[in-house]
Order: sequence, then C-alpha cells, then structure tokens
Amino acid sequence: MSRLRSIQDEQVFEEGHDAMGNAPTIRVGVLGLGTVGSSLVRLIAQQGQAIETRTGIRLEVTRAAVRNLDAPRGLASATPRIVDDPMSVVEADDVDLVVELMGGVEPARQLIERAIRLRKPVVSANKELIASCSRELFELADAAGVDLLFEASVAGGIPLLRAIRESLAGDRIRRVLGIVNGTTNFILSQMTEQGTDFGESLAEAQALGYAEADPTADVEGFDAASKAAIIATLAFGADVTSDDVSRQGITAISAADIAAAEALGYTIKLLAVVERADAGIGARVEPAMVPLSHPLASVRDAFNALFIEADAVGELMLYGRGAGGMPTASAVLGDVVDAAKNLVGGGAPRHGSLESVPMLDSTATGSQYAIRMSVDDESGVLADIASEFGRNGVSIESVRQRGVDQQAQLTFVTHYSNQEAVQATLRAVEQLDCVVSIDSVIAVIGAAT
Repeated sequence: MSRLRSIQDEQVFEEGHDAMGNAPTIRVGVLGLGTVGSSLVRLIAQQGQAIETRTGIRLEVTRAAVRNLDAPRGLASATPRIVDDPMSVVEADDVDLVVELMGGVEPARQLIERAIRLRKPVVSANKELIASCSRELFELADAAGVDLLFEASVAGGIPLLRAIRESLAGDRIRRVLGIVNGTTNFILSQMTEQGTDFGESLAEAQALGYAEADPTADVEGFDAASKAAIIATLAFGADVTSDDVSRQGITAISAADIAAAEALGYTIKLLAVVERADAGIGARVEPAMVPLSHPLASVRDAFNALFIEADAVGELMLYGRGAGGMPTASAVLGDVVDAAKNLVGGGAPRHGSLESVPMLDSTATGSQYAIRMSVDDESGVLADIASEFGRNGVSIESVRQRGVDQQAQLTFVTHYSNQEAVQATLRAVEQLDCVVSIDSVIAVIGAAT
C-alpha cells in the first residue's frame, strides 16, 4: 500500500492529526547529500518539532542517495539510510516525497518523472532541468495531481518564486530584473571596491569558495540564464527555456569599464532581465550599468536581489543570500512543508498550462547604452561621431571625454534605443578614420521606456 493511500485512509482531521491524536508522518527521500542535501537533513532534524507544532505534520528523512557512500557528511544521529542507487530511493515504500538535489538534466529528469508517476510529490533545486523541461514536467505533475516545487532553483533562500506564484498571482508582472548569481556579483564588487581586474577578482572568489575551479557557468552567464528562464516561465505563464535567453557574461568587463561607470554615477552588475511587451517576451542576461541611486546598486558580494515591477503593486525588491547550504536548504524545506500539507490534505495542486508566447529577438529589444571608445584627440571628432549616431536614429543623452596621451576616450550614454539601431551605429562609427577602437558597449538600467 502506498503511503499516500495510507494517509488518506487515516481520515486526517483539519488540524493534521488522525483519530488517535497522532501527527501523520511524511517520509522524505533525498537524492544528493552535498552541501544543500546535508543541510536539509540537519534542518529537518532541528526544526522538526516546530514544523509539527505549526502544521500538524511530522517530517522524517528515511532514505538518501549519494554517489560516494564513503564520503564524510557529519550528519550524526540525523543520518537516514544512505544508498548509491537513486532510483531505489524514488521507488521505496518508505518514501512519500522526493527531494532532488543532484543537479544536471539526466538522470535527474528520469528520477523526477518516475516519482511523479508514482504520485509522489517532488521538490527540486535543479535550475538546469526546470529551465529546460518545465512544460513537460508541469503537465506530468498536473496529470498525477502532485506537487512539483522548485523555489530553491532561483536565488537560494530568497522566496522569489513563491512571491510570483502566490502573492502576485492576481497582478500583471511587467518586468523582473535582478542579480541572481552570487559569484559574478562578488567578482564585480571586488573590481569596484578593490580596483582589481577580472582575473584577480575571480581568483579571490575561487579562494573563498564562491567560484568553482571551472567558473564558466557563472562568469559566462549560463547559470543566470537558466534562472531567468524559470522566472519568465512563472511570471508570464509562458514556455520559456534557457535557450530563449540572450546571454552575455562578465569576462570582457575591464577595470576601465568599472572606472568609466563610476565616473558617470553607475556601478556594473550582471543582471537577469525578463519583460513582457505587446509583441512577446524578452529575456536576457547581461552586464549593465546601474545608477547608484537604484536599490540594486547597493547589493554587494555574493548576495542576490530581484526587482519586480507589476501593474497593481508597483515596485518590489527581494534581497538575501542566493546560495549556501542553509539558506538554500531553507527554501527547499519550505517547499517540502507545502508539498507535505497538500499530500496529507488530499489537495490536487495545479501548475497550469504554459502558453507558447513569441520570444523577442535580442536585436528587437532596447535599453540605454554606455558606449566607450578611443579616438584621435583632434577637433571635429566628436561632431563626426555624433553625426553617425543621429543618422542611425540613436539619441545621445551625455558624453564624457578624457584625454589619454595623443588619444581621447569618449563615453557616450544614449537615450533608450533599439539594439538593432545601436549596432548599426557602431558599424558606421567603426569606419571613421578618427576612431581607434570601440572598447565596450554596456547596457544602462534605469531608462524610461
């Protein structure tokens, strides 16, 4: 007999206790006992009594799957039965709810699909999988009438997805932008505050454990792109995958870019931006210059923050730790409690169907832009360049000039402009004899569109 059937047969009262006054027990199987998985097991042991008092449900971690059975985990008395076959955990009779913390698309997808078909709710922190397969997994979970929850897949301990899915369910979200990768935010903070270059700041992040030995997923924007896809999926009810997200990392950001931004009253952040327009949805990850007056500008080190713009509520900002064992485990445990309550109460959660909405090509979207270039320090240069901007329909908000030997460095900040028009302007400007090089083009957040 499945645990779900036995719970229903106990005729659980509204307060969560059976006819004998005992709290029903939801038995949890955990796939992966790394930093987050081990933290989750400890957190359930620490908070179990408080959770039972608040919800009338007892949580018990009965099984866990790991790659290496001999690795130390420091779980002491909280240790569940540990095996190296994750499917045996999913299919075990003493597991009612599955928590997937393995990462990657396979075999995680196969394991989650099997759990759902067995009508076991699933909680996951797997951003790569959810960003790739949300439509299929939502449909499978709806058909089975069980939860698939993934709060920890974006922004660690910050309850962003729950806010979008529940608190803002009756509002129309127009845009979500923010810092969703702590590694890159730490690197950019170091470059800004310590005056170090990218390589030095990356090495510091690796030494402190903020960056992996291979930092590609972080510094090239892949991690943030997966999170942007998940945010767009929930915010707009649309089928958005990581492949739909325009992506640019921070490896090209230089100390000169940081200095130029500071001189103009900005700081540089790697932002995930998703927005809804009449023609479709735009989703991108890019370094951007953020005005020092903007709330996101003060987000330092490895912290995350999301800025939400909606019709009725206006503007909201959520801020906190976007990674780390206990903050992420806290988000996972919140999902476990929600799924357990639905399981005990016999609820049939629905994730809803996802629309196929046109994705806006990156060249069709726009922003303000800061364009930094090196030019010959001669009279008439500024007029020649400004003429090309005007010819291509790009309006200039401000220009800053700084002399460097026999050259000058110009930084143009445009008004809100279509990216396609900006690219055409850059091609034209590059052909001018007076232009030595175009050194950087960085989006500017804060423009009135």
